[in-house]
Amino acid sequence: MAKNSEETTSNVADSDEQLIELFAGHGITRDNAAHFRGRLDRQLLMARCGDCGRWQHPTRPMCPACWSWDMQLEEVAGRGTIHLLMKLHQGPAADGVDYEGGHPVITVELEEQPALRFTSTVTADFPTDQVAIGTPVELEWTERDGIPMPVFAPAVSS
Repeated sequence: MAKNSEETTSNVADSDEQLIELFAGHGITRDNAAHFRGRLDRQLLMARCGDCGRWQHPTRPMCPACWSWDMQLEEVAGRGTIHLLMKLHQGPAADGVDYEGGHPVITVELEEQPALRFTSTVTADFPTDQVAIGTPVELEWTERDGIPMPVFAPAVSS
């Protein structure tokens, strides 16, 4: 539940229209809008069934396990293991993205539940040659195009 800043930006998206404008291109829907509002407060929110407890991402209105409509958003800890790794060598220009050595895009299996996965990238100081499947990681936040973005860093042993 990493938060790199005390200040939140949720008040910049008071309406659905503002949220859609802020996250242009992210496919904001009625089902996932609360997930993106959580990002503005640097919270990684995932849907969890109130009946059977199963986590679900992407957010859907009905539990795929028990068919309950009692889906609620809860913050996840953001710790997990790299499950999938892709290295992009071309793409649109973006702050903090370097395609020269292959920009890592990872899918992390979160510790809350087997097969609960979230796709993002890594922190700027995570050496790309150390990004590998099976690496333990933890959630951090960065700003990209003026909005908070969840990213992952190597997990610190405790």
